[in-house]
Amino acid sequence: MLSYRHGYHAGNYADVLKHAVLLQALTLLQKKDKGLVYIDTHAGAGGYSLSDEFSEKTGEFRDGIGRLWQRDDLPESLQLYLENVRHFNESHDELGFYPGSPALVDMNLRPQDRMLIHELHPSDQQLLTEYFGKDPQVKCIEGDGLHGLLAAVPPKERRGLVLIDPSYEIKSDYELVAETLIKAYRKFATGVYMLWYPVVHRQQTEAMLSRLKESGIRRQLRIEQAIKPDSEEFGMTAAGLWIINPPWQLDEIAKEMLATLQPLLASDAEPGSYRVVWEVGE
Repeated sequence: MLSYRHGYHAGNYADVLKHAVLLQALTLLQKKDKGLVYIDTHAGAGGYSLSDEFSEKTGEFRDGIGRLWQRDDLPESLQLYLENVRHFNESHDELGFYPGSPALVDMNLRPQDRMLIHELHPSDQQLLTEYFGKDPQVKCIEGDGLHGLLAAVPPKERRGLVLIDPSYEIKSDYELVAETLIKAYRKFATGVYMLWYPVVHRQQTEAMLSRLKESGIRRQLRIEQAIKPDSEEFGMTAAGLWIINPPWQLDEIAKEMLATLQPLLASDAEPGSYRVVWEVGE
């Protein structure tokens, strides 16, 4: 199935959390001079116009980045994220474009770092390739990112940040993602793995996360934001990041972020919640 296009959801509340945490993780890893590789298994198109048919159809960005765009009172952890989004819009007075994860990482890449990004959808892959051109630090691969991840680890740098951000269009994705992540960890146990997950049906999501908890892998951190209570109705009620080997202090930074984001991004009609929990310790 290749019907999913992230353009419908670019800049929504789940993107805000995912990308803000991603930038903080990258920043913490870059405190060491040694180079690293960023691996993105589902890169999307790289960047998105918020006035195209996809974004206009859902308008999800208005309740995500749209609520932060004009603010000047955010904590330092969120200022970094907002500065990157503003840089992506630097020639425009208004919020018109949103950077995907590859664009955000690319804006913060050092000369000694590189990116390996995968995308299966042919239209998005073409946009991704056009966006990065012949950048020697970036390799774009058209294909299944989960297979690509297993082929890419361990990296030559022995330092890496991996973002696994599938669409979960097919129910089997939940099982396949957990299986692939465990295999990747066994090949490259020192990597930082960030798994994005949606909560549409809580039981389905928790089954995937439980498999990771029970895998024997240490240091597993959950960062989750719910904009409204779990429901059996259609639609995503929460989203989160499940992080293996998070950089030191990322948990405390995430708590600061979410304390600010929760009242800003929660549903106007229903109370939300958030949690930052070590599901598996040292």
